[in-house]
This record gives sequence, C-alpha cells and structure tokens, in this order.
Amino acid sequence: MTNPTILIVEDDSVLNQFLVQTLQKIKYRAEGVNCLAEARNFLAKHEPALILLDSRLPDGTGIDLLKEIGNGIPVVLLTAYGSVRDAVNAMKAGAAEYLVKPVNLDELEVTIQRVLETATLRQDYQFCKAQLQDRRQSKHMVGNSKAIGKVHELIRAVAPTDMTVLIQGESGTGKELVAAEIHKHSERVNRNFVALDCCSLQEKLFESELFGHEKGSFTGADRQKKGLIEGAENGTLFLDEIGEIEAPIQAKLLRVLETSTFRRLGGTKDLVADVRIVAATNCDLEQMSLNGGFRPDLFYRLSAFVITIPPLRERREDIPDIVQNFLQNHSFSRRINKTVTSTTMKQLIAYHWPGNVRELKNVVERAIILSGDKPNIRPENLTFSSSPIKRNFRCELSFDHEPTLEEIEGYYLKSLLNKYSGHRSKVAKALGVSERNTYRLLKKHGLSNMVTPLGEATQ
Repeated sequence: MTNPTILIVEDDSVLNQFLVQTLQKIKYRAEGVNCLAEARNFLAKHEPALILLDSRLPDGTGIDLLKEIGNGIPVVLLTAYGSVRDAVNAMKAGAAEYLVKPVNLDELEVTIQRVLETATLRQDYQFCKAQLQDRRQSKHMVGNSKAIGKVHELIRAVAPTDMTVLIQGESGTGKELVAAEIHKHSERVNRNFVALDCCSLQEKLFESELFGHEKGSFTGADRQKKGLIEGAENGTLFLDEIGEIEAPIQAKLLRVLETSTFRRLGGTKDLVADVRIVAATNCDLEQMSLNGGFRPDLFYRLSAFVITIPPLRERREDIPDIVQNFLQNHSFSRRINKTVTSTTMKQLIAYHWPGNVRELKNVVERAIILSGDKPNIRPENLTFSSSPIKRNFRCELSFDHEPTLEEIEGYYLKSLLNKYSGHRSKVAKALGVSERNTYRLLKKHGLSNMVTPLGEATQ
C-alpha cells in the first residue's frame, strides 16, 4: 500500500532538507519547497496527504496558503513565534495542528501520524456507516451446493492477492455478495468496500462520482469533491455492471488499472489510486470486445481472474437454505416465526427463477406478508412472475477440443434440463424418448441431481 506524501514548505534550506530526509527514513514520501510560489506550483500538479507549513515565508504567510487550500489537505503549521493568537488564527484558517520551532522530532512524528489517522477516519465515516448497515441486514452467501462451493474456492484463492477480479453471472445471482466476500478475506478488509452501479448514472455524473471533480469543472461544481476511488483508498472498489460504462470512462478506468493514477473531472493533477478493483457484469464482455462494444485492452485487464456465479436453477439444492435465511433475516413482520410447508418448498425448488436469488427473496418476502398471522407459508401464498421472461432456446457447443458424440449428448441434455427447470417428463418429450430412457441418460452423464423433486410439477 502506498506511503503517504508529505509536502514541506520551509524557507530554511537546512531545516527543509533535514525534515525531508527524516520523514523519508521513517516511512513517508517527502518533498520540500522553500516558498509559497513553489508550493503552489507543486500543489497544481500533486496532492500530498499532509503539508508541513512554515508560518512565515519570503513571499507571504502560511495562513495565506491555508486559506487557499481550505479543508482539502490537512496542514501542520510550524513557527518560531509561538503565541496563543497565532495558534487560534491557524486553527481558524484550517490548520490541523500547530507546532513551535525548534520542533521535537518525536513530537513531530506523533503529530503527523495523528493528523493522518484523523483525516482517514473522517473520510471513512460515511462508508463505515454503510458497512454497519449491511452487516445488520445479515447479507452473506448461502448454500452448500457443489456449484457455490466452487465459487467459495475461487474467492479464497484470489482474495489474499491484489489481483483485479471480474465476476460474471446473470442478474440477481449475488455478484455484489461475492465482491464483498473477496474484500472480507483480503488484506484490505480493515478499509472501505465501496460499490458503484455503473448503469445508474449519466456519463458526466458517473465520471464525477467515480473520479471526483474540481471546483468550477462544470455548472454547479461550487467546491471540490473527492470521488469513490479516493473513498476506497487502500480498500476495494466494486464496479457493478461494468459493461454499461461509456467509451471515455473505459479509457480512464484503463489508465487507473495500468498506472494506478487518475485525475478528477476538470483537474490537472495526477493522483495516486491505491485501490483494488473488482468488477461485475451480466454481459458477455469478451463478445462485446470483439464487436467493438467494449475496449479489448480493458477487458483483458479486468479478466485477470474470472469468477462465474451459477444461476439459481443450476443449484436448486441451495434453495431451502436460502429461503430459511430470508425467513430469519427479513426486516419486517417479526411477530410470528414463519415456516414453509413441504409442498410450498417443492414448488419453490421447481420454479425456473429467471430473476435468480433476487427474485426468490421477493417471492419469500411477499409470501410472508400474504400468509398474515398464519405460521405456515402455503402454495397459495406464492406469487411468481405473471409475465416470465421468454427465452429462445439456443444450444451452442463450446469445447477446447473436438468433442465426442457422447460429450455432445451430455451437453445437449444439460441444456434441456436448464430450459425445462429440471422437469424430466418435458426433457423426455423434447428428446423424443421415454422417461425411462431419459432417466438412464441422466444417470449416464451424472445429471440426475438436476431433476427437480416434483418431476412433473407445473412451473
């Protein structure tokens, strides 16, 4: 993680160089200038984490620079003329601390550490509130199926690294939960997990939200605003539906991934981005990159490590656990402990769930309300989509070798099971064979677990 940069503005060249060398020996990146003009030139191109500022300089006072900076960068004022009045004026102008020369180096080190920690806590406050809210809602991945187990294995493998991760999956499968799990098991867990929905904002607003903006960069920008990249400093930035971002933003995001630097909207400073990026999409980014809808170089950067979340219909055995989790952790109607009857559960397992876990959550919560004061949720309390998504059946072969006839047979059989939500009789009808022969085919290809418990149930 990046060491903070400290700017030293001190006209005594000997003291300036001594402070630079001392701070560099500790752990900081230090730069020294001798006057306000040099400080302004440096600040026009860079943004340090903290400024050590002499109160009296050849071309003005430290208070002058303090007023220009505002509250954007914490400042520790140094002076050889200590007085209560000077201290009060410095604090009013925005100084974080006030030290009198000659400076005790131990005191200076402690002061710098305290000021930087305070600035970090201030930046993290809103994000920490959001994290606590998420924890209160008990959001976590649920399920013990082989399919979701594979996802957990990939999370555990990649989380301790700083590698960029691309999460693929249909809408409603829980891509943000996977991203949060990656952050939770990473070395960045004690810093912010910041999420941004890439399709919820227009291009300019999205750019401002992600990168921040400078004062006057557009109409209404009356002050500087730091973006979510800075809010996620030393943490994780989750970009949901990354396939929706416009080409100009793609180019800027690529720069962040390649150089770890960025600029605020309307800014000229190169700022350091010490942030891990996790992206998610329900689109085929590889195909989009081939068709010109997404930058190929950005796709290759994002897809350094890919995690694909299976749709709910491919892990039906997890549905009882997920339903139980929703029953225990919903945020309303807690007067009665609800249970789901076996017949109701069979219908939930048999349904094809085009909206995946998100749709299941909506169905369960609606059933809790419709069941009223009754402890059991029955089939009549379930309300499935009245206008299900119509999907044309396509069976595309995708092998890294020339497949055998048996492999093609198994692939096609699995496709039919997905289409008909595990209904064996419907699969048998599509194949033009008996249910007994279908059963033998399922057993032959190890697909018996994809058949729903109802078998003949209506979706």
